[in-house]
Amino acid sequence: MWVKLCCLLLYFLALFVLARVFEAVAWYESGFLATQLVDPVALSFRKLRTILECRGLGHSGLPEKKDVRELVEKSGDLMEGELYSALKEEEASESVSSTNFSGEMHFYELVEDTKDGIWLVQVIANDRSPLVGKVHWEKMVKKVSRFGIRTGTFNCSSDPRYCKRRGWLKSTLIMSVPQTSTSKGKVMLKEYSGRRIEVEHIFKWITAHAASRIKTIYNSEHLKEEWNKSDQYRVKIYLFANLDQPPAFFSALSVKFTGRVEFIFVNVENWDNKSYMTEIGVYKTPSYILRTPEGIYRYGNNTGEFISLRAMDSFLRSLQPEVNDLFVLSLVLVNLMAWMDLFITQGATIKRFVVLISTLGTYNSLLIISWLPVLGFLQLPYLDSFYEYSLKLFRYSNTTTLASWVRADWMFYSSHPALFLSTYLGHGLLIDYFEKKRRRNNNADEVNANNLEWLSSLWDWYTSYLFHPIASFQHFPFDSDWDEDPDLFLERLAFPDLWLHPLIPTDYIKNLPMWRFKCLSAHSDEEMLETFPDSESDSDSENKEVFSSDREASEDDELSMCHRCSEGERRCGAEPCPCANKYCHHEPCERKVRSYGSYSSAGDMEPDWSAWPAEMLHCTECVVCLENFTRGCLLMGLPCGHVFHQNCIVMWLAGGRHCCPVCRWPSYKKKQPYTHPQPLPSDPPS
Repeated sequence: MWVKLCCLLLYFLALFVLARVFEAVAWYESGFLATQLVDPVALSFRKLRTILECRGLGHSGLPEKKDVRELVEKSGDLMEGELYSALKEEEASESVSSTNFSGEMHFYELVEDTKDGIWLVQVIANDRSPLVGKVHWEKMVKKVSRFGIRTGTFNCSSDPRYCKRRGWLKSTLIMSVPQTSTSKGKVMLKEYSGRRIEVEHIFKWITAHAASRIKTIYNSEHLKEEWNKSDQYRVKIYLFANLDQPPAFFSALSVKFTGRVEFIFVNVENWDNKSYMTEIGVYKTPSYILRTPEGIYRYGNNTGEFISLRAMDSFLRSLQPEVNDLFVLSLVLVNLMAWMDLFITQGATIKRFVVLISTLGTYNSLLIISWLPVLGFLQLPYLDSFYEYSLKLFRYSNTTTLASWVRADWMFYSSHPALFLSTYLGHGLLIDYFEKKRRRNNNADEVNANNLEWLSSLWDWYTSYLFHPIASFQHFPFDSDWDEDPDLFLERLAFPDLWLHPLIPTDYIKNLPMWRFKCLSAHSDEEMLETFPDSESDSDSENKEVFSSDREASEDDELSMCHRCSEGERRCGAEPCPCANKYCHHEPCERKVRSYGSYSSAGDMEPDWSAWPAEMLHCTECVVCLENFTRGCLLMGLPCGHVFHQNCIVMWLAGGRHCCPVCRWPSYKKKQPYTHPQPLPSDPPS
């Protein structure tokens, strides 16, 4: 996860540097920057009209270029970046979809239940033609969609009762606007009553109703009273301009940020005394002033702060975000980080996509699960101060120059999705190249594996966990009836081949107990070496002498070990027990079994049993290599209690034989610990 996070941060850094490179190239070729102001006098009539349409100002009654230029100057300063974006948006001419309502419930869910947006709906009465023709309606849809106004068509033939109840007996236009200035307030429907059905007249009707929601100030006394008033709104944005009504983008934003930001329009057209404006720091008009508890911020002085809906929307979202905005941002970041797995994972193509799907599901599930307690935490009533401090931190950080660069880059890459995807793909290919180069030296087989090989290994892994017990070293209750594990017998009957060739991971081996063999002896090391010869024949002869002298003392251990051997023979089934037909009921078996009950070794050397784990059986010989334990050698015990040389038993288990060489108990499954038999009170002491 941390690797993917570092790769994602590195990608964002590359995007930031690339945007600065693009700015340098544009400055070198054209000689201007995006933040450079444009003189409207030098622009053509078409470009001036395009700027007015993007800002949402009507120009139908202004036939001369001079009047259009003055209206552009009155609405705000024009930058090169805004001019470039407006021209690109006009050239794109993308078709905007419009909603077709199927009935009353559909109309209620989208229009009347939407509290933070404006809807324009064309109602078509039964057996009537629409009020706005198809061509004009398409132009209207394209014009209003720039300001976030959604459109739709309601045909009364789909639900005549609802139209009759509403009084829609003739074709008309319906506009939905939030009625109050509080978030999630009531919605009022307004019907178009004009006679002219041109696009400009309808748009003027829409902007007039949207602007009526904005508080308007006409004199300095009213401004002074409003400026010094403290109410529920912590953030206010003022527009000081010499206009009849605010631009459409300003009115649309007031609806979008209902309950979060208060929009105030100050009409300075007929003001004689502007001294109070100078006192509060407003020296020119038009000006967009953001007033927060932390101070005053002049919008339009930093990078990317254009007089447009999109630019101001991203600016206000960064200052006063909703929880939904933070959730969407976290969702985008988490999915971008998860897609890095497609390039970090090496091997077959199918393996990459399987890992990618798994990562996407895991990350998105964890994101949703982690957001649930956060939402509940934010709804607690005594966390208002925490919420205010969080917003204060957002306002401090997002009014810096670095934050303006980030917003400008976000708008640039979001308007050029092909560039964003191509840079992400290029960054991923670079990660894939370096990761492949790093892993080729460590594991060439994993890097060069094809799809069939990986699918085969995936199937083997799946079947091993589906048909075999998981090799986990869990502590089961000792008094449980499941210790005998009857599922193994059922699996053997149903899947004999899978039982003969189990595919069990060897991770449990590192959890097996290990210790060193110690002795309690008064002899020297030379005598100890004589006591433990290396040849197999001497070892057997000494074991015979030892166990012949202790035969009576180890008789109970012998019976118990033979019982375990018979149990292992029955449990193993497919593989013959090492004792079968070789040791059992023969003298070699008796000699080997008695070695697990001995409490002394050859000569005078006596093992230090206090260093052994309590659940391990006492013995002095490894049945894998048939060698006696020597002082200082490393031993390893299995859950059944049998002890071996560490190297011998590791090689035995790593070869795929996950059971004890003596009793065939599974080496990855816990067993009831062995307790040494206690002599009866009537027995003589040993």
